[in-house]
Amino acid sequence: MVNRREHLEAFLARTVAIADALDRGALEGIVDALVDARARGGRLFFVGSGGGAGHASHAVCDFRKIGGFEAYTPSDNVSELTARINDDGWNTSYVEWLKGSRLGPDDVLFVFSVGGGDLERDISANLVNCVEHAKAVGATVCGVVGRDGGHTARVADACLVIPTVDESTITAHTEAWQALVWHMLVSHPAIQVGAMKWESER
Repeated sequence: MVNRREHLEAFLARTVAIADALDRGALEGIVDALVDARARGGRLFFVGSGGGAGHASHAVCDFRKIGGFEAYTPSDNVSELTARINDDGWNTSYVEWLKGSRLGPDDVLFVFSVGGGDLERDISANLVNCVEHAKAVGATVCGVVGRDGGHTARVADACLVIPTVDESTITAHTEAWQALVWHMLVSHPAIQVGAMKWESER
């Protein structure tokens, strides 16, 4: 049985291992995609389920306030989202919201998902449908995902797959790193345009 201190030490050690193994080229690709989209007036749409939905809401705040993007997520509009789920089902709720928002070729769809989606196994089908729609309309697809990256990693224009260093903490580490990565992105000198409160205090 692992004691409390051993778990903490192991979790932190795995976190360091992930940091060392992150694909720097994939990160640069996401930065480039975001910079290009903002330059052409494109909007930023974040999607995720569970923890990814929470990340999406927080990321919308940061990319609007700090990054100067017009940014949205369907999970922020509870009334519309639950109406779509009630009337048409979960698997189409996000994509129909994106269609209503007229997602187009200037825009970016940004996915937060632990597995990246897999239609054959009916895993995160809602997110896969969003990705497929984005590709169909010519929008840029970015993502931060775990495991093997799933459907998102296979078709995205720029995607970071969080390396698996321990099968027992895939979800915990993927979701933790998603938050770290979007904060890394929004504070990148090529992206940040707005001041952050505590960095600007003297």
